[in-house]
Amino acid sequence: MKSILFAALIACGSLAALAAPVPKDKEAELPPPTEKQLEASKNNLKQIGIAIHGYSDTLGKMPADVVDKDGKALLSWRVLLLPYLEEEALYRKFKLDEPWDSETNKPLTEKIPKVYAPIRVKAKIGETYYQGFNGPDATFEAGQKLVIPRGFPDGTSNTIAVVEAGEPCIWSKPQDLPYNASQPLPKLGGLFSGDFHAVFMDGAVHFGHSQTMKADEFRRLVTRNDGFVVNTDAALGTEKK
Repeated sequence: MKSILFAALIACGSLAALAAPVPKDKEAELPPPTEKQLEASKNNLKQIGIAIHGYSDTLGKMPADVVDKDGKALLSWRVLLLPYLEEEALYRKFKLDEPWDSETNKPLTEKIPKVYAPIRVKAKIGETYYQGFNGPDATFEAGQKLVIPRGFPDGTSNTIAVVEAGEPCIWSKPQDLPYNASQPLPKLGGLFSGDFHAVFMDGAVHFGHSQTMKADEFRRLVTRNDGFVVNTDAALGTEKK
């Protein structure tokens, strides 16, 4: 009887299902986020939004990744915001003509400012979840020199600046969420199990749910010049039913 059951399990593939442990999602092991944690990340994004405008007011353009003479990205725009985040001393330690992983710059990744540090979840030293979108017509589209508000014809209140990404990256590395209108949206909500905050170009911070947001509407918040009217609640999955 046992041999018959064993053969049956193999035939239907059930043996593997019974024997293999079910992997646990790292987020599932965490307790639900607290109001304090949610507020802390929201405040981080507020500070980043203010710093973006501070940089723009001073230099007349949006912060963008630092590039060399050939256009190769060396450092993230997050480094350029340091003087506007009360991190002038750290900023002065970077060599802006060297890549993020040069002999001088790489050790500085461990000096991640508190405003970029992860909330609630663990990450490798120097990693951040705060990223922009890099792609055609997105806020951090490579090679663009945008001016606020002229560079955002859809309106600063209708365009995302920085969001809580699904996966972290080194904060000083020139890396953001890749965006292409013909491709699936990148994963969001790595800090809060799929829920996420986003700071818009007007400095307002909004909360969203990646499980219920409408992708087509969300894309209108990513692009800055598509000319469409956007339903923000639908885009963020916060519509009341």
